[in-house]
Amino acid sequence: MSPDFIREALRQVRYPGFSRDIISFGLVKDIACEPGKVTVKLEIQTRDPKVPEQIFRDCHAILDPLPDIGTVKVDIDIKDAPVAAAGLGGTVGKSSIPGVKRIIAVASGKGGVGKSTVSANLAVALAATGAKVGLCDCDLYGPSVAQMFSVNEKPMANEHDEIIPLEAYGIKLMSMGFLLEDRSPVIVRGPMATRYTQQFLRQVAWEDLDYLILDLPPGTGDIQLTIVQTVSVDGTIIVTTPQEVALIDARKAVSMFAKVNVPILGLVENMAWFEADDGKKYYLFGKEGGVREAEELNVPLLGQIPIDIETRERGDSGAPIALVSPEESKVSAAFHDLAAAMRAKLKV
Repeated sequence: MSPDFIREALRQVRYPGFSRDIISFGLVKDIACEPGKVTVKLEIQTRDPKVPEQIFRDCHAILDPLPDIGTVKVDIDIKDAPVAAAGLGGTVGKSSIPGVKRIIAVASGKGGVGKSTVSANLAVALAATGAKVGLCDCDLYGPSVAQMFSVNEKPMANEHDEIIPLEAYGIKLMSMGFLLEDRSPVIVRGPMATRYTQQFLRQVAWEDLDYLILDLPPGTGDIQLTIVQTVSVDGTIIVTTPQEVALIDARKAVSMFAKVNVPILGLVENMAWFEADDGKKYYLFGKEGGVREAEELNVPLLGQIPIDIETRERGDSGAPIALVSPEESKVSAAFHDLAAAMRAKLKV
């Protein structure tokens, strides 16, 4: 019985709610093998006591049946947290980004619901209030911030080897799209994606921001977990469209963030309707699915965003619709209302 053998066996233990195992996440810090005894030491950051409890049980379920293993001891250290009486509870101390007052994640359970459009326009609407805003495009495989803000430069580094974010409309921006040629795909596996994500959060000079908006990739995978384990997120906005196929995945996203104790600020129903020139509304993806879902999940409905041609055109040309006066565009007004609702939820 060797540490390497035990390590391979523990690759079967998944982090609750995710596809990756505790070895690839780097949670196993030490394995000691003695005659008749194996000790595994883990370090976990979470504010949900159910997470280490599940990992504790799963480790024993994998290791205890192994032949000739003897006694198995699984020690779990909840970093920066007081350990509860059961030895598995506790909370994690905040891990902030220097100079950033609030970190807001914009997420969705599936792609194609307009999450990046919401992120970009929310950033613009917040900046219009006089706030200092940053937008980090955490979707490594499908970055869109460069296109949405029409920024084609390559970022530089400062004397501290930090990436200097690019700027457009007064918003600090970082995206994998700034580092690639137009047709270059991002071909990286889980550990490298984790490293890029951590660099975007920790090695970018984000200083002096009231808000840093994180535009997350769709789904509930490795990058999402990396983010919540790297920094303390003040709240998450879940974006969905009204139809059931999108709402199913929105529920998964809400459940994931609840498991890692990230506050859900609310739900945004995007593409809620199309309004014709005569004022008639057409509910292309169903009517008020987001409204009903917010009630069922017991989370606030932060806004309903209509769909229109100008929003798409401005997204393609690099001038988000929220730059238009709310008096001139109902979609712009909806995004400015969303920013106000979010600030009210944060009590700003």
